Amino acid sequence: MNRFTQILGTGSALPAKILTNQALERLVDTSDDWIRERTGIRQRHIAAEDETSVDLAERAALAALGAAGVKASELDLIVVATTTPDQTFPSSACLLQERLDSHGCPAFDVQAVCTGFIYALAIAEKFIRTGSAERALVVGAETLSRILDWTDRGTCVLFGDGAGAVVIGAADEPGIISTHLHADGAYRELLQVPAGIGNGGNGSPYMQMKGNEVFRVAVTTLGAIVDDTLAANNMTRADIDWLVPHQANLRIIKATARKLDLAMEQVVVTVGEHGNTSAASIPLAFDQAVRDGRIQRGQIVMMEAFGGGFTWGSALLRY
Repeated sequence: MNRFTQILGTGSALPAKILTNQALERLVDTSDDWIRERTGIRQRHIAAEDETSVDLAERAALAALGAAGVKASELDLIVVATTTPDQTFPSSACLLQERLDSHGCPAFDVQAVCTGFIYALAIAEKFIRTGSAERALVVGAETLSRILDWTDRGTCVLFGDGAGAVVIGAADEPGIISTHLHADGAYRELLQVPAGIGNGGNGSPYMQMKGNEVFRVAVTTLGAIVDDTLAANNMTRADIDWLVPHQANLRIIKATARKLDLAMEQVVVTVGEHGNTSAASIPLAFDQAVRDGRIQRGQIVMMEAFGGGFTWGSALLRY
């Protein structure tokens, strides 16, 4: 009998502090109009000084476990996608595992920046499909505010903090239909944090981005992967009920929707309220649309993301 993977429950968490565009005007040379026109962002959530990526991951995970009706002790795998881990090691997944009082199952982090959740979901899905796990927790969690230069108006206006999670489990019928992952390190200098352990901390510890170049590659790449994903499954654009994209920039989201011939009413958009939360953005948006009743069981959902590396990927699923 064929073995498939179904999303059992979703959850998300956002810091209480909200930073509006108007508040940013007092920090850096920018304006609410400028930010909205170029990105669609109105506000973003910023972690408190004592609030970490694992704190947010724990809240999102507990919400997803509750929605799935699964106990943490029943998990066979924990995968956390993050660019902003609490520590160099142990992994954020191990730290989360302790918080959840889960013991023994494999737990590890995935670092693919904004595509991290898609990468993590693809890995966990293969654990389940091959019989190595029955239930898995997949989390995207970020505190990107910690790696922003708050004097750089080209980056600090774009990003926010948050976490999203899903619990997935074995099923007799396809839930996650297919996943598609790609990367090309030749573009690494267009979006990066230069400092690292291996180079002795040389270079800036803050995010650097060449925005126009990233935008151009992202639009082209996301359009291609959407077509490739549909072709791999002998499906057409008309089969898609919902697009849940990485929430980087409203212009990129609209361009991808046009590529799919989807009305914006079929696109889950949270970038205005959350900003770009990197690996957290897709599960945050997905959880919101599931909980407010827009995404219904049985509907076809396309998830897609593009991030530093460059990395990009997609997940096609029947929720």
